[in-house]
Amino acid sequence: MSFQSWQVWALLSAAFAALTAIFAKVGVEGINSDLATLIRTVIVLVALALILLATGQLGHPGPISGKTWLFLLLSGLGTGASWLCYFRALKLGPATLVAPIDKLSVVLVALFGAAFLGERPSLNGWLGIALISAGAVLIVVKS
Repeated sequence: MSFQSWQVWALLSAAFAALTAIFAKVGVEGINSDLATLIRTVIVLVALALILLATGQLGHPGPISGKTWLFLLLSGLGTGASWLCYFRALKLGPATLVAPIDKLSVVLVALFGAAFLGERPSLNGWLGIALISAGAVLIVVKS
């Protein structure tokens, strides 16, 4: 397993996201979902700061352009909104239904990537994206 491979990091991301859903579903019981999101966010912030500090990456970030700041700000706001909505959904519904709908973000990334970034998935890529959409619908539709 090469930790220089984007595929390894993507699989690890998926595994941690799955654990996040399970842990969050249990953790949000008996607490306001927005407060739960704040607590999780603080933990993420502290953990990441400690990692950057321990690896020496916090000291000299180098120049950061205005465009970078703008898009990181927008990304951060999107993350916050996503987490608030995700925790509220977990508070109200089962993780086995919330997570598949949340993963429709994969489909939206493909559509937004094509529309705004000029990315062009292959025919197999579009087929996979359609299957992800269909799978999410099948999971949540009552039989």
